[in-house]
Amino acid sequence: MKRRSRFGGTDAASAKDAEAEEKQVKRARTPFSAMHTGPGRALTAVYGVFALSATARAGYQLIREFDVAPVAYSLSALAAVIYILATVCLVIGNRVSHRIAISACVIEFIGVIVVGILSHTHPEDFAKPSVWSNFGIGYGFIPLVLPLIGLWWLIRVGRRAKQG
Repeated sequence: MKRRSRFGGTDAASAKDAEAEEKQVKRARTPFSAMHTGPGRALTAVYGVFALSATARAGYQLIREFDVAPVAYSLSALAAVIYILATVCLVIGNRVSHRIAISACVIEFIGVIVVGILSHTHPEDFAKPSVWSNFGIGYGFIPLVLPLIGLWWLIRVGRRAKQG
């Protein structure tokens, strides 16, 4: 592949540089790079928004109102940490971060189910809602659905990585 130099002729050095750059880009792509395409981008964006909103909510609750509902507010802080972890792992997109992201989604889903059940069976512990209270009703049930979508996408990417 030859490139034209700015003087009109071909520049062999530019062609070699371009080929080297192309090889480097191909090497940088891993089978887990698919985490950054299509639904992976949207998933990362949604997790990023949840990381920001849960962190802001938990920060405010822990600083201003912790004595009102310590269990619920501590769970909001846990949710924020899990959302941040999932977001970072989705952005990194390699084998290790893929596994950590799967673990984060599983923990998130279990958390939403357990906290959802506890918020109905022990409402006295949830004087104020957390991110996961009542299965995420305060966030339009997205906390209940998001980890399932995340797991679906991550498992799909993992299968592709094993094949290719």
